[in-house]
Amino acid sequence: MSSLGHLGPDAGPLVFTPPQRRRIYLMRHGDVTYFDDSGKPIDADAVALNELGRAQASAAGRAFAAENIRFDRVIVSGLPRTRETAERVLAQTGQRVEIETWPCWQEIRAGNIADLPPADLAQAFLAAFDGLVPEDTRFLNGESVRELLDRVVPPLAELRADRSWDTVLLVLHGGVNRAILSHAMHPLGRLFLGQLAQTPACINALDVGDKPEDWVVRLVNFAPPQPLHRDNRLTVMEKIFASFVRSRQRG
Repeated sequence: MSSLGHLGPDAGPLVFTPPQRRRIYLMRHGDVTYFDDSGKPIDADAVALNELGRAQASAAGRAFAAENIRFDRVIVSGLPRTRETAERVLAQTGQRVEIETWPCWQEIRAGNIADLPPADLAQAFLAAFDGLVPEDTRFLNGESVRELLDRVVPPLAELRADRSWDTVLLVLHGGVNRAILSHAMHPLGRLFLGQLAQTPACINALDVGDKPEDWVVRLVNFAPPQPLHRDNRLTVMEKIFASFVRSRQRG
């Protein structure tokens, strides 16, 4: 450390007050099935966790319980898959916390793809989660990345303004989580990093201080029970698009 030099005798005392940060645990809901056995799409606003998703949510809860992590607040988007995931996490930790619903954090909204030519379908499914995404990019012919950021990012200030909590659990969605993580990485600007993988029931950990720009990204995409992602080489949207293609072939 000698390269740091020495303070002169008249420099005065060196004072550092460490920032007092609070913790946001940001989860994605557990796995769901978007197409039934016949290939018919299931209503994305009503779909529940499948067997794998329930196991993933419970595994995440056990990870929190193993470190005796206690939540002051628990917030979900209101879609059943987020609430069920939160309930399973709380069941494993043995906590009784009222689950709050913030609809502003529902998933990026799809549009109507019925009239899109087959050649454009892959772009419609995948473009919003590919690299540094332009804000005019639309997800499945619906909501744009700009519109997503406009509704997802401002409520974070409302959450931070409430000084009553130290640790909060948010159980949300892949696209919404990317918007929050992207903001945490660049809080004084706007960007959307589509390549930030969000495995079902994954856990992210973010610390926030008093200043709006004070974010620390502590953990990203920790996904019990397979934290090293051994079997994951496709993104979630690539898997969903593959299911969509199979459903079209069956039809």
